[in-house]
Amino acid sequence: MSYAQNATPNRTLNNQDYKTLALSALGGALEFYDFIIFVFFSIIISHLFFPDDMPAWLSQVQTFGIFAAGYLIRPFGGIVMAHFGDLFGRKRMFTLSILLMALPTLFIGCLPTYTNIGILAPILLLIMRLCQGLAVGGEVPGAWTFVAEHVPNNKIGLACGILTSGLSLGILLGSLVSTVMNKSISPEQMSDWGWRIPFIIGGIFGLIAMYLRRWLKETPIFLEIQKRKQQELAKKIPVITVLTQYLPQTILSMLLTWVLSAGIMVIMLMTPILLQKQFGFSAIDALQGNILAIIGLIISCTFYGMMMDRFAMGKVLFIGCLIAVAIISIFYFSLDNPHLLLITYPLAGFGVGIVGSFAYFMVKVFPAEIRYSGVSFSFNMAYAIAGGLTPLFISFFSDFVSKMAPAIYVVGLFGLGALIGLYLSIKNNSQKYIVKDIA
Repeated sequence: MSYAQNATPNRTLNNQDYKTLALSALGGALEFYDFIIFVFFSIIISHLFFPDDMPAWLSQVQTFGIFAAGYLIRPFGGIVMAHFGDLFGRKRMFTLSILLMALPTLFIGCLPTYTNIGILAPILLLIMRLCQGLAVGGEVPGAWTFVAEHVPNNKIGLACGILTSGLSLGILLGSLVSTVMNKSISPEQMSDWGWRIPFIIGGIFGLIAMYLRRWLKETPIFLEIQKRKQQELAKKIPVITVLTQYLPQTILSMLLTWVLSAGIMVIMLMTPILLQKQFGFSAIDALQGNILAIIGLIISCTFYGMMMDRFAMGKVLFIGCLIAVAIISIFYFSLDNPHLLLITYPLAGFGVGIVGSFAYFMVKVFPAEIRYSGVSFSFNMAYAIAGGLTPLFISFFSDFVSKMAPAIYVVGLFGLGALIGLYLSIKNNSQKYIVKDIA
């Protein structure tokens, strides 16, 4: 049996809903900041944590490899946290994940470099990234599940969109901090001590966010499951149930996550570096464009989440992904004109924002008893593969094949997203995947 969202499935958001959304989004923003701040300082880290005589491209690839390791470990952390989240409650795992993120981030800011301890430096850096990967593996699916089970049925899209905007705010914070640091101190000071500050700040704020999350309440749906003592489905290994009974939903969720990873990883995280390396933009111009793009992303995530509550899921996905294909193509092919960057990059960010609606599909196609595990396995497994390999793939092909490799990759995947939307729209196919929560 599945359970109703609440006694009044169609209503406006109340004060408790807004409090839950605000605390969840704030914590998610700070945790996502902790995870992605690494990429904004990857060039400096590549010089500090690897030998000086190593070719620049190789040290950069190895740095992205350590970054990728945080993604590759995510399925393990996500599956374990989701398993206990489905058995013992969403809130406990939701709070634990931010602690597991904050401490390694703080430690990265205090790590000695290769000059100080040699090969042990990149090894310790790798361990910290693995710990962060374990944490974020439980955070994102847990956050989507948590807010979706708190708000009324007719506001799930909006809630998921707002939360994804909150996660995107973490990227914005990283970009802002990176911009301020680059403007405030010299390159020598940045390499000497300045790069540590963003990690230390992130660790401290993460601990504060963990404290704030103690005010959140367990989701009504999970409490109802406990009350009725009907957890037979969840008492099995939830992820096994996901794979044996909900395989089509899992495959579609993984494909959408692949699209999401391309938009976030390439457009939001890697493009500032690629703009400098491949297209000759200054660090300041690239970061300023990135800030505007992330603002476009934040607005768009909420917008498309609202559209999911109002219109058919397949149509929103189809139209949104087609818009993304068009805008992202224009962005990349206009990079030869530097005066257009602050116009086309924000538009590209808005186009990527269709990914803010993907969580709606994921939380709707798995029943409450295994929802956390279903969303977590689908999202983390796909993100581990796609998100982990994308930086290496893009770096290699951009350097040795074509500087337009990122455009081809991202546009192709958003084209895949449009095809998924079209499939779900044909004869309203999306309805056969949606779980009907009943009282």
